[in-house]
Amino acid sequence: MNTSPPAPRQPRLPLARLAFRPFFLLASLFSVLAMVVWFAFWHGDILLRPHGGLMWWHQHEMIFGFGAAVVVGFLLTAVQNWTGKKSVSGAPLLGLVALWLAARLALAFPVGLPAWLLMTLDLAFLPLAALVMARLVVAAKLWRNLMFVPVLLLLAGANLAMHLGVTQGKLALIREGAYLAVLLIAVLMVLLGGRVIPFFTSRKLGRPQPAPILLLEKVTVLSMAAVVLLQLAALLGVTVPGVLLAAVMLVAAAASLVRLARWEGHLTLREPLLWGLHLSYAFVPLGLAMWAMALFGAFRVELAVHALAIGGIAAMMLAMMARVSLGHTGREIRTLPGIGVGLGLMFAAALLRAPILAMFPQITHWTYNLSIIFWCIAYLIFLFHYTLPLLSARVDGQEG
Repeated sequence: MNTSPPAPRQPRLPLARLAFRPFFLLASLFSVLAMVVWFAFWHGDILLRPHGGLMWWHQHEMIFGFGAAVVVGFLLTAVQNWTGKKSVSGAPLLGLVALWLAARLALAFPVGLPAWLLMTLDLAFLPLAALVMARLVVAAKLWRNLMFVPVLLLLAGANLAMHLGVTQGKLALIREGAYLAVLLIAVLMVLLGGRVIPFFTSRKLGRPQPAPILLLEKVTVLSMAAVVLLQLAALLGVTVPGVLLAAVMLVAAAASLVRLARWEGHLTLREPLLWGLHLSYAFVPLGLAMWAMALFGAFRVELAVHALAIGGIAAMMLAMMARVSLGHTGREIRTLPGIGVGLGLMFAAALLRAPILAMFPQITHWTYNLSIIFWCIAYLIFLFHYTLPLLSARVDGQEG
């Protein structure tokens, strides 16, 4: 007689069972399509006439189309593990996905819709995701994880700034809002990276996890928070001395670099899913250091932003999605063929688009082209391997 407990009731559609499934899949696909549009633009072909123009659309959609979807997919999946309570699934999850997708379509093909409607449609996504997460964290009384909620809400504020900037013709508002959003996602990478990178590394290597140094952890988190607060002040119109912001960024970069060095990344060279996490985290201090240099006039700030956005954020997202999508579909966690190549291409794209372009600005056209192509190849490799698992039920029959 079978005495095992009955399987928990799940949505019939596997895609609707946990947030990582639809958001990882759609975000990856969307990023490739958006990059194709951007590549065509640099070659004189206008494939879209989106709200705000292609320059604004590219900045906005890579942050709030691609980046926000991956962040929400990860957090609304992780919060179930953290709290032990069922996260959003089924029709409510599909509704959240539909809201995200509707905003992408409306911004790409505005067809005369008023700006306030486009803005409302796009702005609703992150606060709703924050509400779902807050409800679960508060119910479980795991206050440590509540810190992700204000980050999501601040991201929504940065999104609002970019929308107001384009409707009011204020370029500074667009720029400062985009900068704040990139820094907020970098903060998430620092917080989550500090939890999972040393843990995953120690498990794979069969070595004890290095004990965190409390002072170092505090300096890392507080300096990153200070960077975000200074950028928020700049967004709100406060004059922030460049020297102050640069100094705080250098402190945050140094603290993150020391933190990373303690995680024994040099022992992970045979495991792309691990060295991909370590190397992507290394781009956080690199991007912050470049940003500080840019504030002293060494080169344009947008080069530092791309070091963070491509090498730090997008590459870590690729490595994390590759790992999470295996574990949460009941599959063996291993590096699938080509994933290491994809991660390598992402880091090559980041180097081309940031430090190499800073040193050799005369090759701008080539660096833009190659970085876009490398991104597309990397995420197409992910889609090739993971589309079917993300659309299929867990192979072990468990929930999720």
